[in-house]
Amino acid sequence: MLRLLDKYILGKLLTTFFFVVVVLVMVICVIDFTEKNDDFIKHDLGAGKILLEYYLNLFPFYANLLSPITVFIATVLVTSRLAARTEIVAILASGVSFRRLLLPYVMGGTIIGLVIFGMIGWVIPQANKTRVAFERRYIKNPYRFQGRNVHIKIGPQSYAYLESYDNVTNIGYRFALETIEGTLLKRRMTAEVINWDSTKKAWHLTPQLVRTFRGDRQTLHTLPARDTTLNLYPKDFASTFKLSETLSLPELNRFIQEKIDRGAADTDIYLVEKYERLSYPFAIVILTVIGVIMSARKARGGVGGQIALGFVLAFVFIIFVIMSRNLALVGSMPPALAPWVPNIVFTLIGVVLYRFVPR
Repeated sequence: MLRLLDKYILGKLLTTFFFVVVVLVMVICVIDFTEKNDDFIKHDLGAGKILLEYYLNLFPFYANLLSPITVFIATVLVTSRLAARTEIVAILASGVSFRRLLLPYVMGGTIIGLVIFGMIGWVIPQANKTRVAFERRYIKNPYRFQGRNVHIKIGPQSYAYLESYDNVTNIGYRFALETIEGTLLKRRMTAEVINWDSTKKAWHLTPQLVRTFRGDRQTLHTLPARDTTLNLYPKDFASTFKLSETLSLPELNRFIQEKIDRGAADTDIYLVEKYERLSYPFAIVILTVIGVIMSARKARGGVGGQIALGFVLAFVFIIFVIMSRNLALVGSMPPALAPWVPNIVFTLIGVVLYRFVPR
């Protein structure tokens, strides 16, 4: 059962965390507005549209992105104030161990971590769908698919090929559908043009030439223009700008599996996103504990030095996150390991600090 002291520290931590999040994210939103104001003016966007479609959805995105920093700063602020008022000395002198003192902080970090996990797994991706659509329409340049000689696995033995694709008109050129068993080509159908019919939800193919291979024998026949369904859709050629941010955790898992089934080579960015979401709650708890250890001692010069050091360590953590993510994307580190590297490093830092920092 929670003691009065636990409730006091827990309340202070959660309210300070909320305050720090609001202040930092509002500052970032103001900076973002100054950068994008020209785009808003160019498209003659009203204040209501900008606030409701963009900034209302941008706020939770940055609140999550900065959560490791904000929880660390909030912990340092709360603990350094307690130490400056000699409250921690009184708590320890009353017989409460330092390990026991950590309990409300760990509880607070766990609560924040669980809330963040729910947000990044389900809530924030829904908000990002609106925000990213807004950015694509009003801020980014119109997207044009630039891929050439595209190969996509659309079935266990079926492979689609397109020389080029126009994502504006949803027309593909020099289309081929191949059936391959093992390493042997069994059937190849080609068409000059393939066009998506949005009303029928099917592809319209121009007259096709079909080659069937049986050993050394080859047979040819033609098919008239027709409509057909394929495990291929216009979304496969659509913009992937911030796509991973718009997928909830179940959607992300399905998307990754679809990529793997199709033999795609660009799954790492989505795997890193998935494992980062899973590692975030643990990072928040780890940084909370480190924040307490660093700021529990009363400093003669006030709390300014502790807060500054807190900022430095928080940004070092972000640097580790960025470095490990980039290493995973270039193939130098497994995607499942990369998001956990900052947690592992800072866990070791926390153990060292707990052992050697005087309290």
